[in-house]
Amino acid sequence: MAKLAFTLALAHYDRTVPFFEGDVGVPGVKLKALEVGQTVPGRDGEQRHERMLRDGEFDAAEVSLSSYLIARERKLPFTAIPVFPRRLFSLSQIWCRSDASIRSPADLAGRRVGLNTFQTTLSVLAKGDLQRGYGVDWKRIHWVLARDETYDFKPLPGVMLERIPAGAKLGELLAAGEIDALIHPHPPRAVLDNRGRIARLFADPEAEEKQYLRRFGYFPIMHVIALRSDALERIPGLARALFAAFEQAWELCRRRWDDPNWSWLAWGRQAYERERQLGADLWANGLARNRANLEWFIDQSRDQGLTTRPLPVESLFDPSVQDT
Repeated sequence: MAKLAFTLALAHYDRTVPFFEGDVGVPGVKLKALEVGQTVPGRDGEQRHERMLRDGEFDAAEVSLSSYLIARERKLPFTAIPVFPRRLFSLSQIWCRSDASIRSPADLAGRRVGLNTFQTTLSVLAKGDLQRGYGVDWKRIHWVLARDETYDFKPLPGVMLERIPAGAKLGELLAAGEIDALIHPHPPRAVLDNRGRIARLFADPEAEEKQYLRRFGYFPIMHVIALRSDALERIPGLARALFAAFEQAWELCRRRWDDPNWSWLAWGRQAYERERQLGADLWANGLARNRANLEWFIDQSRDQGLTTRPLPVESLFDPSVQDT
């Protein structure tokens, strides 16, 4: 019997390389891994979230957790498995002009701060982190947006949103002083090339983020693996088998770190060892070990007006993987 064709769109990370190299797969399925970026193009293009969540182009894809919550609330034909291929702390992703007199998170109030979109997962996380960790009311910040949202939504009363002109770029606006700060999952070249005039908000973001980890107990989720509902119907046992494939890919990635010269970084192996000594598997998949992170993020989505009702964590995932 011929294998069923199945497309999986992913970004290219060390932990997803086994899919692109064909080292992992799903039994009975002819899996085609596509390298699709979001804001930075991959071999198979970009705008992965929109191509999945708006157009249903792939059978499964790595997508924004934030936009996926909106899709679930609107009962769109997607479900997910508790695999989280991208994670970021927000605190090292906040960049400011050195002449903008922004010395602490409190100084962001009343300022013009750039975001990729309002509903980008990092944007939601950063707003929540500023409020939870530093007492900054995110509603007092004037948000300047670079792109159209994956899903339209009605902003809460009093929320200040502004779309940049066509052709403008947030990094260049920050360098020119037209915005005061920027929160972005991929620091633009204009930011990285102007490190004398642009710096991270926190002088020691790693220390801030380790404190965050100790306080809250997790490395924040950015993306989740979503599947089209018709793919789940077409391929029995798909969700559980795909979860197992990702677990295998994660293990292959860990093994490659056994070689101290596997990474481009001269001291990469030592950095890997120090991270492991923190006492937690920061990249753990499964529902149980990520429940606290997911529940808090669901609350932030409601608080920021992106969703309108509480979503039980279990409702996000296929029933076959809710025991993970």
